[in-house]
Amino acid sequence: MNHKKHRLFTACLLSAVLLAANFPAPAPSVAFAAPPASPLDSHGALRVNGAGLEDCHQKPFQLRGMSTHGIAWFPQYITLETFRTLRDDWNTNCIRLALYTDEYHGYCSGGNQEKLKSLVQKGVGYATELGMYVIIDWHVLNDKDPNVHKEDALEFFREMSSLYKDHENVLYEICNEPNSYATWDSVKRYAQEVIPVIRANDSDAVIIVGTPTWSQDIDQAAASPLEYDNILYALHFYAATHTDWLRERLKACTSQGLPVFVSEFGTCDASGSGNNDFSQAAQWLRLLDSCQISYCCWNLANKAESSSAISPACGKVAGWSEEELSESGRWISQYFRSHP
Repeated sequence: MNHKKHRLFTACLLSAVLLAANFPAPAPSVAFAAPPASPLDSHGALRVNGAGLEDCHQKPFQLRGMSTHGIAWFPQYITLETFRTLRDDWNTNCIRLALYTDEYHGYCSGGNQEKLKSLVQKGVGYATELGMYVIIDWHVLNDKDPNVHKEDALEFFREMSSLYKDHENVLYEICNEPNSYATWDSVKRYAQEVIPVIRANDSDAVIIVGTPTWSQDIDQAAASPLEYDNILYALHFYAATHTDWLRERLKACTSQGLPVFVSEFGTCDASGSGNNDFSQAAQWLRLLDSCQISYCCWNLANKAESSSAISPACGKVAGWSEEELSESGRWISQYFRSHP
């Protein structure tokens, strides 16, 4: 060391000693980890590409989440803390808001439409605050054919798409489960009227279209798809009822390039109750993960049925312990957590 550097070093050392004598030692440093970016922050606006979704980086992306039960019957789960638990504890990135149309107090059957729309808006608002994706689900079931309440659907989606035209996290599911006499031709006619209403406000919205036989007949959609971009076709399964035969149909349709979204599935039978079949459920989810197909589990409620994720005895709306979940809820929450 030369003399100039030695003198400088000595002066610095003396200063440090004097400072230490007059000031208390600094508090030990505490490790700080920046919070992870939200799903929306990380992946941005989504688009349909091939058989699934891609994010703003043009990389395949899966939505994985929970579907509410009917929000008219279980409005208590539309809260910020509920969705935060699903995001931070369960490791999900999506919530599906199920708005029944024709059931008791449904949107088109005596329900308070303004109150129901307010619940949808709260759900979208909470999901947006947390950076989660959210599906506005027009939950056709008892009406069978979505054309039964088509005029209500047109007005509803006109209003919702006007509100959320600038939201990158909102997807629209325009008919949950066409069934009984509903054919693909009738569903397609309905979609050809509803989709332009949404696109008039939100030109690149991702839209999910249900398929006949409770959203199982995706092969009919594959044979005659809609001529729009950013369309996904709904496939629904219940693990104890729908097994290899429906998985084979999915494989065949995706190999043809049909974009699919499993917007509803359960680990039990198609009634929503009965015994859970976790072996079949695991086969399904492994297939969906391998194909990068998005999915939402039915359902977020404490209803006394197998498909509900929360125990009927539990009145909490967030922060559930394992003991406060149903058998299905424990299984699916653990599955979600197992994903990176």
